[in-house]
Amino acid sequence: MIVDSHCHLDRLDFDKLGQQLPEILAAARAKQVEHFLCVSVTLDQFPSMLDVISVYDDVSASCGVHPLDQKDVLDKARLSTLATHPKVVAIGETGLDYYYSQDTHKVQQDSFVGHIQVANELNKPLIVHTRDAKADTINLMKSHNAQNCGGVLHCFTEDWEMAKQALDLGFYISISGIVTFKNAVELKDVVKKLPLDRLLIETDSPYLAPVPHRGKTNQPAYVQDVAYYVADLKGISYKELAQATTNNFYKLFSLASRSDATR
Repeated sequence: MIVDSHCHLDRLDFDKLGQQLPEILAAARAKQVEHFLCVSVTLDQFPSMLDVISVYDDVSASCGVHPLDQKDVLDKARLSTLATHPKVVAIGETGLDYYYSQDTHKVQQDSFVGHIQVANELNKPLIVHTRDAKADTINLMKSHNAQNCGGVLHCFTEDWEMAKQALDLGFYISISGIVTFKNAVELKDVVKKLPLDRLLIETDSPYLAPVPHRGKTNQPAYVQDVAYYVADLKGISYKELAQATTNNFYKLFSLASRSDATR
């Protein structure tokens, strides 16, 4: 069995997919996906996200604000309150994304620090988004003791040096369908070097569908394609990759409920 360690189920376009969430989750379960982590990107939309997933025992949630959605000062008290919900197993996604504009760097940095502080207070791991911000991401993680709560650098696309620094802080690295893209040469090399006991897999659906589904709306069932591809890159069996990444998920996100049938 495998886990989709990062998806946005509330952002799926059900009309475009021609299916509703029960069918989409059923399709993923048929592809051996036993658990889903539905990731928050704004606090305003968090309650409606919970409404979407609350009936599913095999779906957990995170709570946080994506760096590109952080338009103003983080309401840390509100984040802390919302994140105490029993469905919430992680804080985020948070982090730094410098791809678009320098104008938001300070707001993003302050928000990231606030998320780290809440994660440490609640003892829940961080989900970190990082793009074009390698040095600042690692420096803020170090200076604000992100190693205490731990977490994951999700949808990782940076270099081995950054991966190693995150690993040294006790963090995990999660790989999405981007690794299947032809031009992801450096990322493929990073994946080959990643220790198996720190590796996670994800879809980041509805975004970034892996080959052979590229161009389509991504969905949790496609995490199996990521798993097969990563296993091949690392020269191990699909079964070994599945077992390792699934165990890693429950070790990191220890509040997530594992089915008795798959223990």
